[in-house]
Amino acid sequence: MIGIGNDLLQISRMAATYERTQGRIASRILGPLEYTVFQARFNRNRARGMAYLCTRFAAKEAFSKAIGLGMHMPMTWRSVQILNEASGKPYLLYSGLLANWMQERGWVGNVTLTDEQEMVSAVVIVTRS
Repeated sequence: MIGIGNDLLQISRMAATYERTQGRIASRILGPLEYTVFQARFNRNRARGMAYLCTRFAAKEAFSKAIGLGMHMPMTWRSVQILNEASGKPYLLYSGLLANWMQERGWVGNVTLTDEQEMVSAVVIVTRS
């Protein structure tokens, strides 16, 4: 095991930030594939869309802790996306400098997410591939 990261987020905090930034926070945090899913969910059901945004934020925070960088290059909000397999299982998709950085080290991350009405949580474990 290389590292483990955990993050817990109160949904109302992100909702307040979303309102204050007039929604711009979503495009700063989410990669293009995530943003498409977020928009569709948010348009269908605002609460489910906000939970999606929050789980992705928490997962990126947890991932940044697991790799030991925090939000410092090559780690950026949009350089890792949390997507779902057809089964619903979440997985990490890296891009740009972060993809190269992870590949050079032979590291792979695994993520699990959970959400309730008021809170979301994410855990990431990084291992050698």
